[in-house]
Amino acid sequence: MKDASPQTVYLKDYTPFGFVVERVELTFRLSPLATRVVSRIRFAPNPDASDRTFFLHGEDVALLWARIDGAEVTPDVTDKGLTCEVPDAPFTWEAEVEIAPARNTALEGLYMSPLAADVGDALPEGAMFCTQCEAEGFRKITYYPDRPDVMAPFDVRIESDLPVLLSNGNPGARGEGFAEWHDPWPKPAYLFALVAGELEARSDRFTTRSGRDVVLNLWVRPGDLNKTEWGLEALVKSMRWDEEVYGREYDLDVFNIVAVDDFNMGAMENKGLNIFNSSAVLASPETSTDANFERIEAIIAHEYFHNWTGNRITCRDWFQLCLKEGLTVFRDSQFTADMRSAPVKRISDVIDLRGRQFPEDQGPLAHPVRPESFQEINNFYTATVYEKGAEVIGMLKRLVGDEAYAKALDLYFERHDGEACTIEDWLRVFEDATGRDLSQFKRWYSQSGTPRLTLEESFADGTYTMTFRQHTPATPGQDDKAPQVLPIAVGLLSPNGDEVVPTTLLEMTEAEQSFTFEGLASQPVPSILRGFSAPVVLDRDGGPEERAFLLAHDTDPFCRWEAGRSLARASLMATVTNGAAPDTAYLDGLKRLVTDPSLDPAFRALMIGLPSQSEIAQALHEAGTTPDPDAIHAAQEGLSQTMAERWQDVLPDLAHQASVDAPYAPDAEQSGRRALGGAVLRLQTHLDGGAAARAQFADADNMTLSLSALGCLVRADAAEDALAAFEARWRGDRLVMDKWFGIQLMLCPPDKAVDRAEALTAHSSFDWTNPNRFRALMGGFTANHAGFHRADGAGYRFLAGWLARLDAKNPQTAARMATPFQTWRRYDDARQRHIRAALQDLAAQRDLSGDMAEMVGRMLG
Repeated sequence: MKDASPQTVYLKDYTPFGFVVERVELTFRLSPLATRVVSRIRFAPNPDASDRTFFLHGEDVALLWARIDGAEVTPDVTDKGLTCEVPDAPFTWEAEVEIAPARNTALEGLYMSPLAADVGDALPEGAMFCTQCEAEGFRKITYYPDRPDVMAPFDVRIESDLPVLLSNGNPGARGEGFAEWHDPWPKPAYLFALVAGELEARSDRFTTRSGRDVVLNLWVRPGDLNKTEWGLEALVKSMRWDEEVYGREYDLDVFNIVAVDDFNMGAMENKGLNIFNSSAVLASPETSTDANFERIEAIIAHEYFHNWTGNRITCRDWFQLCLKEGLTVFRDSQFTADMRSAPVKRISDVIDLRGRQFPEDQGPLAHPVRPESFQEINNFYTATVYEKGAEVIGMLKRLVGDEAYAKALDLYFERHDGEACTIEDWLRVFEDATGRDLSQFKRWYSQSGTPRLTLEESFADGTYTMTFRQHTPATPGQDDKAPQVLPIAVGLLSPNGDEVVPTTLLEMTEAEQSFTFEGLASQPVPSILRGFSAPVVLDRDGGPEERAFLLAHDTDPFCRWEAGRSLARASLMATVTNGAAPDTAYLDGLKRLVTDPSLDPAFRALMIGLPSQSEIAQALHEAGTTPDPDAIHAAQEGLSQTMAERWQDVLPDLAHQASVDAPYAPDAEQSGRRALGGAVLRLQTHLDGGAAARAQFADADNMTLSLSALGCLVRADAAEDALAAFEARWRGDRLVMDKWFGIQLMLCPPDKAVDRAEALTAHSSFDWTNPNRFRALMGGFTANHAGFHRADGAGYRFLAGWLARLDAKNPQTAARMATPFQTWRRYDDARQRHIRAALQDLAAQRDLSGDMAEMVGRMLG
């Protein structure tokens, strides 16, 4: 290993940095192998700090010289940074370092895209310099206190012959071979950004509500300008929405976005210069699906919203990561709900939460929304921090109400603008604004695991009583859990389907708590967790009759979808465990719902979707049955086949309802229709072997229809010609080819998944050093549940081998792609032995990174 004993960092050990940074001046002289960075930083003793050790982080940088107040100094330098004796008074630190961006394959700090195996001092054609500094990348650029609580204004000068030279803030002087930038707002180093290259921009303007005229630019490589219209439109909508809903106004004269092909994340909110993975910003109807358009709209909003919730107010330390990410995910979810369908967005978020975050909570990688410790902060950019963090914000809003939430947010922005804050600061704002005591609610930030909720009911003399019990199972490092605050939204339906009690929010604070409803004529049917009001597991078996009743009558879209989901899950589990035939009563009830033309097509498409195979595996595990991935796959295919056969009389009419007779638009109305059409086509493929899919593939004039048809053909194992045609048409488009790699592995027959994955790694277009391409192939493969979990362990060995290879180049991406192994303990003994062996082989790698070492160690326990 590179570090046999990685250092563990603890929240309890936080101390402020010994010095305040008053101003930062940086000069970059760009070169692929020998970039020079000159820093001039004004420091002053921090009166709030007890430790005045002068330590500056620095990794993979060569120090050429250093001065304090103009006098040469010789610091003590290690591979982690430097220390130096400094005056007990304000002073100016100056240093020059040399770095090699072209060799920075980890894509942290200053690097080049695209990556090149062999590069000299001359810039390769089409290459660009770019940065990624969150969480700890700035220390790979120059020596600096690289921690989020050190904030300062930055002045930057970039020297290069490249035509476009960008950094944070507002543009300053520029001339032949240089450009200067000034960012007046204090920021931590993780928000620093620099981009230089031969780029083109689509531009627009936005006038803020106070009259500031803002120039908007979306920068891309030549040839991509036709894919920028949607991104710029989404930015304008985001800026307007944040003013109208949160009262937040943009604070610079220019807002730049740059699309980069080689990027470990989706995007980065650097102040005034957002850097985006090209997959998260470039879109056209011919090359992008409806889902791509919606994702781009949401990510652009997310990064823009960070301007206040993350930049103007940032984190005191990385343990507070959920402070900016949970809040901003919640805000971007609100935005998407307003732009599109709120019920569909909520259901989609729950599907994602259960598919990604619940397995974290239930496995060896479980951690609180605010962790207590870490070895590599990169490993805590997780669904728990982001998605569960957003759920916690949503619960807080439900508990205090919309008006109090708005009042508290105004106070938060007013009180903490320009500060690096903690969860305690955030909750104190709500306590001061509402008068509530949130000490118990704070447990959502400190306790890991998903609470489980059970219900007992009684009805007598017109009084209906609901007694809830909550329990959170033990997780690594936390055996005993205290009761959480649970906002439980319920409604009550009469036996004839009328709503007799509208949505009511019950606030549960005890391990066991009862709530009563009086004056009822008959025992009601409860609709529980409306809108998924709390991220919990409801352990309630009301029986198939109650679920069918709710599917038919519930007025809450989430609970109606949940009823159908529960029926599908029960049917699949019964097929796996005892060979039961698919539940035709469920299919007939669902048929009545999905043929209702008054319902949103997007909602009906969600209703047709079945639980994922991983979801069924987890449900079987929790029920005490060892999941068999092959049996689960067969059960899912059988239920889908039966659905198609029982619905074949209505499929033509459903397809007609899903048709779009208008020029392509990625809006909610058209996207919903195409989603319904895709669900119908999947069913039709069971009946015609792919004839309708082949016709749609041949005639498709947009990527949504094309990829939907291709997916149906792959699933039917009838796609070789279509895959070849797709590749021939799109081999020159890197983002479309990512789709090609992913879809054929995700949907191919499981028994062919490993062989196909191995063959694709030998394809001339497979560049394993590009994060998007690596994620497309490996992510598609691991999403093929039965294929990845092949009984002989070949899938595990395949993934582990490639993770070891990538770890030597890009530890961050490799470690994040290791998470499919986290559920290994729910499978049979043979599969567990295979996975353990694969993880042990990874752990034994000679130069394993700290990122991967921590992940593997936690999974092995």
